[in-house]
Amino acid sequence: MERTCRLLLLLSTLVYCSLGQGGASLSVSPDRSQFFEFESVSLSCEVQGNSTGWRVMRNAERGNLSECSTDWGKHQGSSCIVSLIPSSSGVYWCESGSGEHSNAVNITVHVGAVILESPALPVTEGYSVTLRCRYQGTPSDLTAVFYKDGSLIRAETTGEITIPAVSKSDEGLYKCSSSKGESPESWMTVTDAGPTPIPSPAVPVLSMSTPIPSPAVPVLSMSLPRLLCSILVGSPYLLVTIILLVKGCRSRTQGDRVEEE
Repeated sequence: MERTCRLLLLLSTLVYCSLGQGGASLSVSPDRSQFFEFESVSLSCEVQGNSTGWRVMRNAERGNLSECSTDWGKHQGSSCIVSLIPSSSGVYWCESGSGEHSNAVNITVHVGAVILESPALPVTEGYSVTLRCRYQGTPSDLTAVFYKDGSLIRAETTGEITIPAVSKSDEGLYKCSSSKGESPESWMTVTDAGPTPIPSPAVPVLSMSTPIPSPAVPVLSMSLPRLLCSILVGSPYLLVTIILLVKGCRSRTQGDRVEEE
């Protein structure tokens, strides 16, 4: 019974290591959420591990759920190329045959004269982002007025504004307007930058008279299953050796008990 429990522990650790390797993310090129009619966009699934079975899906504004190359889009290598028309507006994402899915991206196809070029994918805190009011054609007046969540930000004669270091407070609905018209609204998502990496300490220069300090015992920052994962997956021979040693020790113990009887 004890042997079975140990083998089950090893097996569950290996299964735990394999979890999370089927994740995927949707890549959008060009990275913007608004397009004019008849423009094209390239969508692809970036998968960690085996990409077989992943496909680009769409839920159109009319509620029609379908995948690329059915009645829209065309496969080109690992990408789905979409020639955009008004009915192309909707939510796009990647989905596997087992039902896993990636992040979702909203794409709007506008038939008017003005769109807002804003990132469709999330922007990381601290990075710079430029929002551009784009006109269909070449107007002489590039002045545009920008809004966030319905409130005026400011007007720019260059037709664009730049946020040098975005933060969570910059997340929201943006749009622009000009003498040529007004763009639809687009949501800009801002994600956390994550923990700041701790810089490695400088290596001290030791003189002959300076005693060499004992190395500090490193503190493991990973959980026990992750530690076992690193050891077992990286050294399969070590796994076999451990099992044989446990088996041999138990056989030897049972033999000693027989001799004593």
